[in-house]
Amino acid sequence: MPKSIWILIIATAINITGASFLWPLNAVIMTQVLGQTLTASGFVLMINAGAGVIGSLIGGRLFDKLGAFRTILIGATTSASASILLAFFFETYVLYGLFLACMGFGSGMMAPSMYALAGSLWPEGGRRPFNAIYVAQNVGVSLGTALIGVVTLVRLTDVFIANAAVHVFMLGFIAFFFRKWDGQLGRTADATLRVSQKVPFKKHYRLQALILICGAFLISWIGYTQWQANVSVHIQDLGIALPLYSLLWTINGLMIVFAQPLIALIIRKFHLTIKGQMTTGIIIFALSYLVLTQASVFTMFLVAMLILTIGEMFVWPAVPTIANQLAPKGKEGSYQGIVNSISTGGRMIGPLLGGLIVDFYSIEWLFLLISGLLLLSIPLVRMYDRPLQKEEKAQQSAS
Repeated sequence: MPKSIWILIIATAINITGASFLWPLNAVIMTQVLGQTLTASGFVLMINAGAGVIGSLIGGRLFDKLGAFRTILIGATTSASASILLAFFFETYVLYGLFLACMGFGSGMMAPSMYALAGSLWPEGGRRPFNAIYVAQNVGVSLGTALIGVVTLVRLTDVFIANAAVHVFMLGFIAFFFRKWDGQLGRTADATLRVSQKVPFKKHYRLQALILICGAFLISWIGYTQWQANVSVHIQDLGIALPLYSLLWTINGLMIVFAQPLIALIIRKFHLTIKGQMTTGIIIFALSYLVLTQASVFTMFLVAMLILTIGEMFVWPAVPTIANQLAPKGKEGSYQGIVNSISTGGRMIGPLLGGLIVDFYSIEWLFLLISGLLLLSIPLVRMYDRPLQKEEKAQQSAS
């Protein structure tokens, strides 16, 4: 891989490490430190995710207009400033929620720019730069969650100081290493782009294709978030200890980091296109939720997690790769912004939707519904390139 991709990988891992200090402890902080309810805790996470959606859309547009360095620097500065303020002023529910929302907005701005930058720095890499960013994210999650026990040895609220320190380090890393990309990537004043913005939606064939993919991506994320929300409660209701639930995520992170050669071998051996890669992943996703319907002991949850992890290793890197392939010149950031906002939106509505289904029906019905929706999303993947065929015919007619 080019040296520039390694720089991007390190920056991504640092960024996600900082974020991973807070999200596992949010409910504990809200209830034990701020004296709030679990409902209030969930609301704060929803606001954080909503701010991330807005940040992703704005960040993607800014990448196309201002370039990679400036956009990522603005996002990093926003997150670092909010994290510093949070370290000193976390005593009230309103301030805690406000600073968490600002951090979500800043992180949202950076995410699509990171993916768009990966595609710009290594265009001949195909899916590999996006796979590298995906692995870096999981390294950050594993590192951040592993360090929580050390950071909170003295006081639980020391996690705010650690979070701020990582974000400030991230800001310095970006200012030093990303400066050479100022104005070189993701910035265009192309006249044809300005003209294309006046074209009606029915002729935006590439955007139509992206929306089809994003439909399947949203369903995948709604299902995935059930593991972070309702499955954790279900496991405890069955009498399985919470450390065993944490072990599942440790295994998930280790697999993502170390099983990449196996996934790459499968893709090469079976000559999977990017469409075939995503289709395979969604089918595997659906299988994991069918296993969950029969899970009552830890070993069955472990099997379901192993299957889920294999599925996500096929799906998650595929979507930003497709977005990069679909994006017209000068719109790479906007397309990655749409993709990142969809994943954040899935994280925002998934726990609430799943909770309602569990409350009114049962968790088994939730797992069956997720499996069914995943299988129904496969046609969206299989026909996402239909609009591209229309684009090709239109170009042939015009010539």
